Amino acid sequence: MTATSYIMFRDVTAPTYTKRDPFRIDVVTGEYPSAGADAVVAAVEAAAHAFPSWSALPLQQRAGYLTGAAALLEQRLETVAAAMTAEMGKPIREARGETLRAAQILRYAASFAFRAVGQEFEQAGGGSVSVLRRPLGVVGLITPWNFPIAIPAWKLAPALMLGNTVVLKLAYDAPGTGLHLAAALADAGLPAGVLEVLTGRGAVVGDALTRDDRVRAVSFTGSVATGAAVREAVTGRGARAQLELGGQNPLLVMADADLDRAVTAAFAGAFWSAGQKCTATRRIYVEHAVYDDFKTRFLARVAAGKVGDPTDPETDVGPLVNEAQFDEVLGGIERGRDEGGTVLAGGAATGQGYVVEPTVFEDVADDAFLSCNEVFGPVTALYPVRDFDDAIERANATEFGLSAGIFTSSLATTLRFRREAQAGLLHVNSQTAGADVHVPFGGIKGSGFGPHEQGEAALEFFGETVTVYVDA
Repeated sequence: MTATSYIMFRDVTAPTYTKRDPFRIDVVTGEYPSAGADAVVAAVEAAAHAFPSWSALPLQQRAGYLTGAAALLEQRLETVAAAMTAEMGKPIREARGETLRAAQILRYAASFAFRAVGQEFEQAGGGSVSVLRRPLGVVGLITPWNFPIAIPAWKLAPALMLGNTVVLKLAYDAPGTGLHLAAALADAGLPAGVLEVLTGRGAVVGDALTRDDRVRAVSFTGSVATGAAVREAVTGRGARAQLELGGQNPLLVMADADLDRAVTAAFAGAFWSAGQKCTATRRIYVEHAVYDDFKTRFLARVAAGKVGDPTDPETDVGPLVNEAQFDEVLGGIERGRDEGGTVLAGGAATGQGYVVEPTVFEDVADDAFLSCNEVFGPVTALYPVRDFDDAIERANATEFGLSAGIFTSSLATTLRFRREAQAGLLHVNSQTAGADVHVPFGGIKGSGFGPHEQGEAALEFFGETVTVYVDA
């Protein structure tokens, strides 16, 4: 068993499951407890017991645990990044970047200790009235495998800083990386019960966590179908739910764009992390005047990309996380062909591990599966458009609204894009993936529910607002 020897980890007597390297599938990367509902009950109880003393600590003391853990993550960078690459296939250079990002997230959240904790006003009739934010109590976090350390960090850091205690359910397919985050917090001295960590099947652990009346709020990142079940269970008992779900993210390339920059961004957005990002570029709309030129340059970049071993620092595209994901992506590609799409590049497995070639489609209808649904892998499609009006109308024509990007040198076009693009994250002259820690992250339409994550927006979900009237 790996990375489980610390006080926050529970149910070490449970049946275990084995995780394998998705590139070298005969290599076992870890064995983890498959916790049951009884472990959830125990974890919530421990977190509830720890809440009064944790929430009473001064903010700067709580911040100290986060900054201490951030320093440990930086010291353990190579170990954590290697674990991430081995268990879910993220190329090592991206895994290093994500680990450092987790440390940055912890430090940013710790900075809340030096900000105002409320507002004070004067009552209309005299006396004072203040607005405070207080912690909720026990909160549940359910995190995905595609960002196995950054997403747990950006959920738990603001929750802890506000004085909540946390029960964290790590992704079934990438628990080891998240355990390194928990270990750093434990080694930084975080008190027992403040963070409880569970691994196992979402259908068991996640379900029990969302239905426990002692859990005041649940933050979930994952699939649309699972998110709907989480929302129903949590809001049905009067608790808070925060959902970050899927995306079908468009990139618009106008005739006045810097095509080399647009190609670089389109490749990174579509294919880094093997396309396993909710913000990945799925649809690329290119103005007619430059469509052929863009296509030629883009296909050349795809052909030049290095595909395969994620431990190689030069690799652009590594494996998918597991066999089920591998089969689903290949099935999506086959459906794209069956519905009339033309494969311009890729379209097949490489033959080692769960690696799928970077795949580019053309001739995909606007109502086809690939245009409307998220294939969570290295698959994107090119669409010629007449002008910006045509592009924005087609870009907005999905149920999702997470991220959207545009390449243009026109200020007027940029301003229209800012007004009209239906997404929570808008990128001008950059790829659709990527987010800074100090600003909100989240989607609209079918891509999200509840307050956004990261930045000061995170405080809205993890705290309750109280208005206090004081008369002399």
